Amino acid sequence: MTKTINIHEAKTHLSKLLRQVLSGEEIIITKAGEPIARLIPFAEKPAKRVPGTVTGQLWVAPDFTAPLPPEILDAFEGQESVETMW
Repeated sequence: MTKTINIHEAKTHLSKLLRQVLSGEEIIITKAGEPIARLIPFAEKPAKRVPGTVTGQLWVAPDFTAPLPPEILDAFEGQESVETMW
């Protein structure tokens, strides 16, 4: 849910607004009717991905790049329902 308030109200009720943000509400702060800021819950940036961290933990079938069987290709193209294949 998004709530819009003016900057004066934001300064006056900051603690109350922060409790609302922590409960999942988004607050838009306006000045003279124009949005200038958005209060949202803080989220840590995810850790930077490092290539090779799962080396030896994954297995790829030898035929991974082989063409799909015709019945599966037909299903992707809408020729046959997937339910009838299984």
